[in-house]
Amino acid sequence: MANSAQANGGVATDLRRLNPMERIYQPQCDAVRTHCQKASERRNRSLTLFALALGSFCIGTSEFASMGILQLFSADLNIGIPAATNAITAYALGVIVGAPLVTLAAARLNRRTLLLALVGLFILGNIASALAPSLPLLMAARFVSGMPQGAYFGAGAVVASYIVGPGHAGKAFAMVMTGLTVATIVGSPLATFLGQTLGWRETYLAVSGVAALALLSLLRWVPRAEALNGAPVLRELRALRKPSVWGVMLVGAIGVASIFAVYTFIGPLVTDVAGLERGWIPLALALFGLGMTAGNLLGGRIADGDPVRGIAIGYGAALLVLIVLAVGGTDPWVLFPAMFGVGATMMTAIPTLQVRLTRFAPEAPSLMGAMNLAALNVANALGAWAGGLAIGAGAGLLAAVWAGFGLTLAGLAIYGVTLLAARGHRSAA
Repeated sequence: MANSAQANGGVATDLRRLNPMERIYQPQCDAVRTHCQKASERRNRSLTLFALALGSFCIGTSEFASMGILQLFSADLNIGIPAATNAITAYALGVIVGAPLVTLAAARLNRRTLLLALVGLFILGNIASALAPSLPLLMAARFVSGMPQGAYFGAGAVVASYIVGPGHAGKAFAMVMTGLTVATIVGSPLATFLGQTLGWRETYLAVSGVAALALLSLLRWVPRAEALNGAPVLRELRALRKPSVWGVMLVGAIGVASIFAVYTFIGPLVTDVAGLERGWIPLALALFGLGMTAGNLLGGRIADGDPVRGIAIGYGAALLVLIVLAVGGTDPWVLFPAMFGVGATMMTAIPTLQVRLTRFAPEAPSLMGAMNLAALNVANALGAWAGGLAIGAGAGLLAAVWAGFGLTLAGLAIYGVTLLAARGHRSAA
């Protein structure tokens, strides 16, 4: 009998060299060996995705915890609340500026090397935040802390796509984003509690410690692969010349803003609108975070299955939930489910934004991931600004929800225009 016993995964046995008894059992041994090899590959793949999510968890915790300890560093640095918010703004600016600049500057780096460097810079920024003796230095430290965020999600999406294989880009990006959404449920509340118990500086030091664990996890579990090598800067830059790329970013920056128009004022909505005690605010935050996590995972599946309709599904559902919240938000039985609903519906659209960006510019996947995060931070600033403007006009706190409704409706309308323009371009061709 020829060399006939071969198993998948590179396991092969020449039966001619075996005695009759060994020939009977060798195929079963090969099958067990192959099963173990595949199980090991699945475990390594899961560990890589965990390492990527742990890094995004640290980033999300640092970003959202700053809002929870705002009053603490405001009092310690002897500055007012309005002035203290400049530190939060500085972080968002770091993300917006750093997303394209860092990604382009590191275009030729292997994505594994880039991830390690980005987490290292993030750790330094948070340590500097903990040591800052004044508001200007704290703002500078927060700016540095925000710079790696966009590039991290861009490079992380590339690594995750490589790990899960072709056809699952939405799922891959959703897995990286999972750490960020879980940070709203667990990381931010714990970091805020730590700040209230030990001090706001200890919060940033704790984030740096967890980020160090993320750095070690990435070092251990992200594979060394030539497929993760970078690309020439000019190839990345060419992607920014495509109108379709800017169209998707505009749809994201405007449409997703409603999630921040609600999240920014979630405390006053609980206490002043629903008339509940401050102790109910953590529940509202947790429900919002749970919704974001569920919507993110669902959005990853939708993005891989139907990337054209993913944004329409997310935005359309969000508009319905926002109407319910704006009309019935004074009732806690409406308010709390709506908090979950806003987080879930808006996050459903975000993986699709990433998939569409990558499809329009497949030659620059890292830059597209970074620009997606930059657009979301523009949405953060736009949503908070629009909500504050509506409230300041004297229309009440629920006016922030209506402001968010208007932004998402505008984003959906722009998306419809981009689809019609793309269809007309194909017809002309």
